[in-house]
Amino acid sequence: MPALPEIEAGTAELETIFRDLHAHPEIGFEETRTAGIVAEKLREFGFDDVHEGVAKTGVVGILHGRGQGNRRVGLRADMDALPIQETSGLDYASQNPGRMHACGHDGHTTMLLGAAKYLAASRNFDGTAVFIFQPAEEGLGGARGMIAEGLFQRFPVDEVYGMHNQPTGQPNRATICKGTAMAGASFFDITVTGKGSHAAMPQQSRDALVTASALVGQFQTILGRNMPALDSAVLSVTQIHAGSAYNVVPETAQIAGTIRFFKPEVRDLMQRRMREICAGFATGFDVSVDVEFREIFDVLDNDPALSDEWLAAAADIVGQDNVSNRSQPFTGSEDFADMLQVIPGAYGNLGHAGTVPLHNPGFVLDSAILPVGASIYARLIERRLPLEAA
Repeated sequence: MPALPEIEAGTAELETIFRDLHAHPEIGFEETRTAGIVAEKLREFGFDDVHEGVAKTGVVGILHGRGQGNRRVGLRADMDALPIQETSGLDYASQNPGRMHACGHDGHTTMLLGAAKYLAASRNFDGTAVFIFQPAEEGLGGARGMIAEGLFQRFPVDEVYGMHNQPTGQPNRATICKGTAMAGASFFDITVTGKGSHAAMPQQSRDALVTASALVGQFQTILGRNMPALDSAVLSVTQIHAGSAYNVVPETAQIAGTIRFFKPEVRDLMQRRMREICAGFATGFDVSVDVEFREIFDVLDNDPALSDEWLAAAADIVGQDNVSNRSQPFTGSEDFADMLQVIPGAYGNLGHAGTVPLHNPGFVLDSAILPVGASIYARLIERRLPLEAA
């Protein structure tokens, strides 16, 4: 079956919620409208408790099943959008300039709301379901913020699950990678300070832009000449800023970017070599080079046994032929990893039509997966908190 019948029957409502969220995207820690809609819906569905303002804009809903069991299972969805100008051409495209749900978090939120409505009506489980609507997944530390505010002390769970859409062109294909599944990430900011001059007399300068440009190329040698051959990593310079005039050699230049890794020791190696290269260039070019690293995402590790449970719930909905545990580790990052550092759980992917990649201004989430994802979330609760027959 493509979805639980009760959830399938509510597809039109899910579509309405999704389109509204898509048209009104909000970036991290600014999801006030989105959080308000989530909290209103949970109360409308009859949730036992709804808590707002967790890590500024996070929402947590508590739902008790018909049984009296003590086990508690968490389900998590992210709510934030990206600072991207949408070019999808959808009739429900973003109405907020420079803001877009280019990663499908509007769909994730809608799917979890679909599961919430179904489970609130049936309560066909024994124990407590904890619904976590997280802000600021896109590199701003929403998961860490919720954890720091006592998420799992205030709302304890025994295990926690998440899900991400994947524009693979394979609708309803559910996949998971057991163990190490997604990369950790550091962001870096590097400032080169030299001496400015007239562009016609560059010999009077210590050119920060030339130094910065050379650093960009030199960093790539770390992967080819310092990284063990069997380890995987990514180093991407994504920003370089310098200068403000045609006839001025700039005094400063800024470089920014990210490194991705699957082992902390690989991260440490990359950061050490970047610092050493910067120190060498500072001496060689007679400039100063300041380096700052920020740890943004942990490595995401799926519990192997709970990965099987996620797949079993998905198989109940999409069929055994449409699930796979052979997904390969992915160099993208996801801050659900922070929750998995505290609570065991699993994070899977659900394929849908369309192949425009995530974080692209033309990305379109296929809304046909909304009842499918909602049903997988619901089945996770029913399977992990089974209600004993009377």
